[in-house]
Amino acid sequence: MKILQFGKFFPPDVGGIENVIYEITEGLSQKINCDVLCSNSKNKTVIEKKDKYTVIRTASLGKIFSTSISPAIICWLKKICNNYDLIHIHLPDPMASLAYFVARPKTKLVIHWHSDIIKQKNLLIFYKPLQNWILKRANKILVTSPNLLEDSPFLKKFKEKCEIVPLFIDIEEFQARKVKKINFQNQNNKKIVLFVGRLVYYKGVEYLIRAMKEVDALLLIAGDGPLRGNLEKQVKELNLSNKVIFLGRLSDEEIKYCYQICNVFVLPSIENTEAFGLVQLEAMLSSKPVVNTNLPTGVPFVSKNQETGITVPSRDSKALAQAINTILNNPQLADEFGKNGVKRVNEIFSKEKNLEKILSIYNQVLNE
Repeated sequence: MKILQFGKFFPPDVGGIENVIYEITEGLSQKINCDVLCSNSKNKTVIEKKDKYTVIRTASLGKIFSTSISPAIICWLKKICNNYDLIHIHLPDPMASLAYFVARPKTKLVIHWHSDIIKQKNLLIFYKPLQNWILKRANKILVTSPNLLEDSPFLKKFKEKCEIVPLFIDIEEFQARKVKKINFQNQNNKKIVLFVGRLVYYKGVEYLIRAMKEVDALLLIAGDGPLRGNLEKQVKELNLSNKVIFLGRLSDEEIKYCYQICNVFVLPSIENTEAFGLVQLEAMLSSKPVVNTNLPTGVPFVSKNQETGITVPSRDSKALAQAINTILNNPQLADEFGKNGVKRVNEIFSKEKNLEKILSIYNQVLNE
């Protein structure tokens, strides 16, 4: 079986979809032939021979609306597509969809639907016909959560060929990961609230900061991004400098330390751009209760309300504060949520189970 993973970029380029492509390729390459076609972040085509697979990074002219402009990727897809039994495209990615439309491979097609296009609504006007074409062409569509499948207007006509395959975590790798301590001041040994993620518009960190006015605890913000300056200004204006600490971008080992020492993890996302929230899995695997928001995406599917934490309305600082205080003031409840979280990750979100599911879908599609 020969599979081509096709997406925007591939690590070391950073991104959620990029990590998914990496984990699928690394995991399945132990059993089948699984290569990668993607854009380079530079205007140069590079072919990398890994231990068990090949990565072709095609020259890119740059990004427009988060889409890599790589005419070379069309030529490369036409050149290699029929060497594979199946192409697995990761969407949203207008460039990949265009390349597939031009190349018209004879191979079977699996689409991985990570999220709807949310922010680039003007682009969507022109892209929607192509998106519908490729969805119609697909043999199977992998959707990362039942919430996304129900909410997406683009998937309604194609539900019969959709399969829920959630994003996952390598449990063994996470558990084996070393811990690196970080130093920060915690006067009076306050309980710790943790946020991990990029400081961007859809994360809703400003609502979490505002919630800390009503929470007697310390908020650690692990991550960096374009909104950091505005958020630091907000902290000063609200006189919360003694309650909120910006840790900046941390290593995986330092983030694991933050999970270990926190009392509650919060993902206060406010836009559907937050399609899943993988960091919740890391917090849950660390036996920590989660407070998240009731977006119509995979966010509340990952951590379930009143099972592994508390789900609140988005853009509601008072509700965030109330949920955080409920957990901080009830150690027995926090412990129960933590234990349930570990169990849920092992049952639903393990790397091994979901790679087996993807491989089973490949076999099903190829045998049809």
